[in-house]
Amino acid sequence: MSSGTSAMALSQSGRLNVAELRQEIDRLMERGEATRASHLLSELWTKDNTVSTATFIVSRYEQLRPKLNLLPYRMAILRSFTVEPIVPLLRAGSFHARIDLTVHMSDFNAHVQEILDPKSSLYGFAPDVVFLAVQTRDVAPELWRDYADLNSEQVQSAATRVVGDFRSWVSNFRARSKAHLIIHNLEQPSVPSCGILDGQVANGQAVAIQQINRRLQALAAERTGVYILDYDSLVARHGRAHWHDERKWLTVRLPMAAENLNHVAKEWLKFLHPLTGKVAKTVVVDLDNTLWGGVIGEDGMAGIELGTEYPGVYFHNLQRALLDLHQRGILLAICSKNNLDDALEALKNHAGMLLKPSHFAAMRINWTDKAENLRAIAEELNIGVESLAFLDDDPTECQQVRSQVPEVFVIDLPSDPRGFAQAVRESPVFERLVLSEEDQRRGAIYQAHRDRQELAQTVASRDDFYRSLQQEAEIAPLTKASLTRIAQLTSKTNQFNLTSRRYTEQQISEMVSSPGCDCFSIRVRDRFGDNGLVGVAITRFEGQRCEIDTLVLSCRVIGRTVETAFLSFIADHARKLGARRLRGWFLPTTKNAPARDFYASHSFTPLEQNGKGILWELNLSQVPVSCPEWVKVTVRNGDR
Repeated sequence: MSSGTSAMALSQSGRLNVAELRQEIDRLMERGEATRASHLLSELWTKDNTVSTATFIVSRYEQLRPKLNLLPYRMAILRSFTVEPIVPLLRAGSFHARIDLTVHMSDFNAHVQEILDPKSSLYGFAPDVVFLAVQTRDVAPELWRDYADLNSEQVQSAATRVVGDFRSWVSNFRARSKAHLIIHNLEQPSVPSCGILDGQVANGQAVAIQQINRRLQALAAERTGVYILDYDSLVARHGRAHWHDERKWLTVRLPMAAENLNHVAKEWLKFLHPLTGKVAKTVVVDLDNTLWGGVIGEDGMAGIELGTEYPGVYFHNLQRALLDLHQRGILLAICSKNNLDDALEALKNHAGMLLKPSHFAAMRINWTDKAENLRAIAEELNIGVESLAFLDDDPTECQQVRSQVPEVFVIDLPSDPRGFAQAVRESPVFERLVLSEEDQRRGAIYQAHRDRQELAQTVASRDDFYRSLQQEAEIAPLTKASLTRIAQLTSKTNQFNLTSRRYTEQQISEMVSSPGCDCFSIRVRDRFGDNGLVGVAITRFEGQRCEIDTLVLSCRVIGRTVETAFLSFIADHARKLGARRLRGWFLPTTKNAPARDFYASHSFTPLEQNGKGILWELNLSQVPVSCPEWVKVTVRNGDR
């Protein structure tokens, strides 16, 4: 089948119902068309995320697994209640995100033994992430069931005991595992034991549980790789009175009603996306009937719906949600089939617009195919198309993007615009567990990048361009303040990443605490502004040899000789430690081609080659690595 025929078939699949999609998936699998079958599995999950469909999807993905490029990930669940019915929903959602999730469950209510026993099945499983899902009624029964019998001192004693238990569990877990730990906080009862009196007293039942949750949040903040899942808010969002199923709790120890199982699975997925890097760096939005109501070319600026009153408030709410993403470091871009002048007039001058042209890192307002425009936006922003999320009210456009650029995250909008903002806010691809200084400044950073590109067009030579940038690089050892950003760079950087080794904050901290291991960061400023912390080097010194374990550089400074300045420092540092040779592996991936010739272009020679990559070596006593004259380097000390 030709690519054109394949795209047409996938587009037509949007008109199939759930039963027909299942049949078509099985037909494709019988013919060995794994990629097309996986695309339809994702479409099926989008249309119907029930338990029965989840079971079907998981079974088919398990058959397709060897033929697909899925990310393996291992998750353990420590629980005080039944979670088995949630797991198929979680795995189906993970497959939809191209995550091959293996799940290990502790025995029922055995979370304490699993954590405390160094030989438990938990540690034998070697998870990447662990969810500690326990209930208030199990870990604080006196506050849940017997609160009315307690005096103020007993309430405080119970709260202190609960927090102490969690602290002990976290400490023991962290001593034995480098995995991420996600802790469910404690839910409040739907009706307080003392009724409305609970809201009138200082030490009410709700306040006691809230105090525990605040202390759990502080406990997580003390430890790298420990996070809080706000289970209490999850229950509240979907209605405390309708969350529980008492019959199922008493018979099979399943506390939530069947319709709420998917809510738990989706909340867990919100953590898996940022942990695995399955996130969008840019959201690309349509204009007509998406960013505003109506068609600007037909209705004119006065005729489009946008404002704080009905019905324009729904589009105003969507813009607020997008602006929140922008403040979180997620770039905004426009892809619209429209007249450029009409669209810009609305963006600049409409009184209801929250988003202005300056908020958008890229724009494609033309009559070109949207799939082509999306590729152009990714190229302009120097990111992969897999880092784009696409937002459009037109199901046909969404289906065409799915079929022609399947790597793009397509966010399904409901037919009613009142649900647009919620669809964006609930999308897991926009979730973040940490927010670095660079994330908050990303919009300004890309504006400066455009200014540099304009400068490059005006100078006579590349060297003149480098000189005119007035670049200053600050190199520093790992600090507590830089740890989050350093881990973020090792986890997310793809293009200039010599080994593509991914490290968590916990792993980096442990590595640097071992003898002979150093971690350095590089921050770059120029005449257009601060690029932020853009590079990381992790080195290991042994005897007379220093090996570069990791060397990554953000795409925003690639090709400006910053990489040479960084390498020059690494070579000098190795020389000062007594090293005579500097080594480093280049392990090729589908995305790190920009780094392929890095070692060769700096006079390294190939020393060893295997099926994974090439080991390069530089004789430090014979070959200097000179820092470019146009990069001013400052090296500072830092407290770990």
